[in-house]
Amino acid sequence: MYRFFKENMVIIEVSDFKKYFGKTRAVDGVSFSVEKGEIFGFLGPNGAGKTTTIRCLMDFLRPTSGSIKLFGLDNQDHAVELKHRIGYLSGYVRFYDKWTGWDHIRFFRKFNGQSDSSAELIRRLDFDPTRKTGQLSSGNKQKLGIILALQHNPELLILDEPTIGLDPILQNEIYKIIHERVLSGATVFFSSHNMPEVEKICNRVGIIRQGKMVAVQRIEELKEKKVYRIHAHTDGAFDLSRFQTLNITVLQSLEHELNLEARGDINPIVKELSRYQLKELTIERAPLEQIFLEYYEK
Repeated sequence: MYRFFKENMVIIEVSDFKKYFGKTRAVDGVSFSVEKGEIFGFLGPNGAGKTTTIRCLMDFLRPTSGSIKLFGLDNQDHAVELKHRIGYLSGYVRFYDKWTGWDHIRFFRKFNGQSDSSAELIRRLDFDPTRKTGQLSSGNKQKLGIILALQHNPELLILDEPTIGLDPILQNEIYKIIHERVLSGATVFFSSHNMPEVEKICNRVGIIRQGKMVAVQRIEELKEKKVYRIHAHTDGAFDLSRFQTLNITVLQSLEHELNLEARGDINPIVKELSRYQLKELTIERAPLEQIFLEYYEK
């Protein structure tokens, strides 16, 4: 996880944001902020309101009510100015099939007459810009989308599933590039379904479900909600009554085996297990994904 806060400045400020489509409440009263130099993960199941929120951040859709400010500016009143400062990657990248990668890059360059890092990105992502996009695989189209989002060195990156369709080597290269951009002063709003990815690179996460923000927490705070999987195998039978006062869930109980899920301090559990003649004991940290799923299920 990367932590490179340059200064105490709010880059994204969303206040009581609502977006309704008729009777459907796609987003229903969401509020959060993102500081300069932060990598903010935006998480939620399909249909939670993530894409609608991103489209409203970009002013592709207008909120039903509430406010959205980027760099302290209303994103509707300053839409044209702000788009020059943003690098946007859609979760549904589309290109002109008869254009080459170069055609797209040069076209985008005309709108963003700032410094251009497309050559470096092409090299690092191993992308062939001479091919027509209609001939590209989904992974190569994703590469082009990333190049177009980052080539003008924007101050704010709004990335919707940026590593989808890419192999692990390229995913790690994307993480490095994001890391470098943050070191250079950029801020990142990062939507993803890849939990290990979020845990690796994000400072904070916002979890949205059914159009409402159910949590905004630092990654460290989520990790403190420790969940462990414990497997114990012994010669004798377990006395489950002695475990009832402990903070555990019994996942499986056999005569000589016990599978537990524990939270917080596991020392009392280990102490109780030490009473037995153990043949095997394994303790594993449950993945962060499980903690997210608990928010979804509440």
